[in-house]
Amino acid sequence: MLKTYKSSFKQSITPVSLDQYVPKVELKEYLKINNAIYEVDCKAENGMTFSRLLNCQYSDTLKKMDPDHLVALVTEVIPNYSCLVFCPTKKNCENVAEMICKFLSKEHMKHREKEKHEVIKNLKNISSGNLCPVLKRTIPFGVAYHHSGLTSDERKLLEEAYSTGVLCLFTCTSTLAAGVNLPARRVILRAPYVAKEFLKRNQYKQMIGRAGRAGIDSTGESILILQEKDKQQVLELISRPLENCYSHLVQEFTKGIQTLFLSLIGLKIATNLDDIYHFMCGTFFGVQQKILLKEKSLWEITVESLRYLTEKGLLQKDTINKSEEEIQYSFHITKLGRATFKGTIDLAYCDILYRDLKKGLEGLVLESLLHLIYLTTPYDMASQCVPDWMIYFRQFSQLSPAEQNVAALLGVSENFIGKKASGQAIKKKVDKDIVNRLYLSFVLYTLLKETNIWSVSEKFNMPRGYIQSLLTGAASFSSCVLHFCEELEEFWVYRALLGELTKKLTYCVKAELIPLMEVTGVLEGRAKQLYNAGYKSLMHLANANPEVLIRTIDHLSRRQAKQIVSSAKMLLHEKAEALQEEVEELLRLPPDFPSIEVSAAEKA
Repeated sequence: MLKTYKSSFKQSITPVSLDQYVPKVELKEYLKINNAIYEVDCKAENGMTFSRLLNCQYSDTLKKMDPDHLVALVTEVIPNYSCLVFCPTKKNCENVAEMICKFLSKEHMKHREKEKHEVIKNLKNISSGNLCPVLKRTIPFGVAYHHSGLTSDERKLLEEAYSTGVLCLFTCTSTLAAGVNLPARRVILRAPYVAKEFLKRNQYKQMIGRAGRAGIDSTGESILILQEKDKQQVLELISRPLENCYSHLVQEFTKGIQTLFLSLIGLKIATNLDDIYHFMCGTFFGVQQKILLKEKSLWEITVESLRYLTEKGLLQKDTINKSEEEIQYSFHITKLGRATFKGTIDLAYCDILYRDLKKGLEGLVLESLLHLIYLTTPYDMASQCVPDWMIYFRQFSQLSPAEQNVAALLGVSENFIGKKASGQAIKKKVDKDIVNRLYLSFVLYTLLKETNIWSVSEKFNMPRGYIQSLLTGAASFSSCVLHFCEELEEFWVYRALLGELTKKLTYCVKAELIPLMEVTGVLEGRAKQLYNAGYKSLMHLANANPEVLIRTIDHLSRRQAKQIVSSAKMLLHEKAEALQEEVEELLRLPPDFPSIEVSAAEKA
């Protein structure tokens, strides 16, 4: 009976296509050369067919300002539909946004006017009253730029405004195409370049893939603007297949294969040569080894990588005699290797970090945070840094004696910075990475003192988004260095210091706000509100009445108030338990306490 039921049930099932539920959005690709627009057509002889001439009445001024006819192209779509304009550089994004707004009619300002004012107000609120002058001019028209120069809070606000249609046009860099789901009715590529590099096929497809909004639009379109000189390259670009995907495991040695091997041995997933090689054969790189490896075999690369880790002092090799003829090698992780593994330190920098921490112990300057901040400034960001020497010299001349002592310990003198600022030739060699890293340390040190990204951005002439990335990177690296030090007894002095610094870098607010920001849902703005209302500690919040909080704190919902109190109670409970464990540990008799037998006479 059951078999009959099963068979009849199977027969009753009809295969269902996902197409019934996911609406298809047609994507039309266009190329623009001068005033003519061509549709990409793979069946045509040269890959494109003429579509139309762009009908636009341009004044002489507008022709000079907008030779690519961007204003005409975007006004065909906005404000009723959304549009993305991809630009080659960040500065170009801002310039294009401003240029478009100069020639948009005032009617665009009336579209969702109140909501756009609300966006400007919210941007000021999250930036301590500051607002980018470009955004101040463009948002009333429903236009904004989007690139890494924005802070994460600014990006989030602008993306929400775009998603809800309050903003209808983004001028953006190619990074938006890769990670953010912000589709549009029309996507315009201002040039077939990303910075100075010609577009790759996968980049092009990623960008034009933003066009078309499933469930909202029935069609989407992309327009690639090109000059006559780039025509042949573009025709090849639109017709060629996507680039193949290859493993970079061996190309990025320290972040790839060697880090993988250290993790495998540290986690005891594979500890001998045969097991590690077998593991490698199952990776994406192992599958592609015949394509990628020309000079060396996978076995040779595995042996070389393990030798490198052993020579670097991260692994130790043991010999196991399986038989008289056969000898097998196994590996175990050293103390330095475990510290590197636990701290997730890039292998390219682990020995430099060890040396820096060791040198720091000889003359650690504790009168200011500068020395500790230097030790937790990310190495990779320092290698990409190009200091502004005049700003560097100005900041250097304002250092206190203790801070000057830090620079002296690192081998960076005011005389050297002064010569660089004045463009003089320098005979004495100074480590460029140390100089750059100290400059970034100045940025972070100033930020921790002022806790305002905008003022630091202005002081160092750096994009605020970059400064926020530096702060996030330093907070993360500080935590990594802390874990690194926890595994090495010789660096015990750093542990408490780095724990406090990591908190400061993570929250980057005045010290009194940090305990409040440990509570779930409390960011800087909310922490300031709570502090000003008298809730100055975790105990205050844990004992607060949610109903009183609602009446006292502006824009706080009942759900948020309950969450804050609940989270504070949980944190307080956890801290109490940790202290209780510490007390019990202190009162417990040590296991190695010497036991001496007492004679009967002594007892009497």
